Amino acid sequence: MRPRLLIASIAIPTALAIGACSGSSDHGSMDMGDSTSASEAAPIAESADFNKVDVGFAQGMIPHHAQAVEMADMAIDSSTNTDVLDLARAIKGAQQPEIDQMTGWLVAWGQKVPEASGAHDMTGMDSMMMSGMMTDADMQRLEDSSGAAFDRLWLELMVLHHEGAVAMSEDEIAGGKSPEAVTLAGTIVEAQQAEIATMNKLIASMPS
Repeated sequence: MRPRLLIASIAIPTALAIGACSGSSDHGSMDMGDSTSASEAAPIAESADFNKVDVGFAQGMIPHHAQAVEMADMAIDSSTNTDVLDLARAIKGAQQPEIDQMTGWLVAWGQKVPEASGAHDMTGMDSMMMSGMMTDADMQRLEDSSGAAFDRLWLELMVLHHEGAVAMSEDEIAGGKSPEAVTLAGTIVEAQQAEIATMNKLIASMPS
């Protein structure tokens, strides 16, 4: 069994948090050292710049992306399939910067930033925003597989994961207020739909 690869905690630049103080007068700054749970956090304070849909999108997509990065690292560590490796590197290269971007928004908005490494612990957050997440059992199956079986399972699970991200992004496009968040959601839809098509072709070309 291969060891699980852990996603490093996201560092929040102090300068970003300071700059957020002048971004909105409708909400206070967030104490990142506070261990208050999501269910105990203050209600979301909307402003002219963002709404609760934007907040839910960022809070849900951060751990969602973090799990995709974890899965990408597993493929980079375990696969010898060139197509799978190319996809894994592309996914990691795109989604880690997006995690950092969404983290910055939440800090600027004075909202709770979820732990990226706690992808399965979303207590108090909308489960609908976690569409397509792998369970611990799914991740264990992936860890326990190897060779062509690993490649096929990785592709199948990543298709489901991407489909979830597309659904989450479409919700943001439909109801979000933040131009930056809506733009990112559109980018995610376009990129991940293309990757879904590529992965489905690879799956179809593999021996059953």
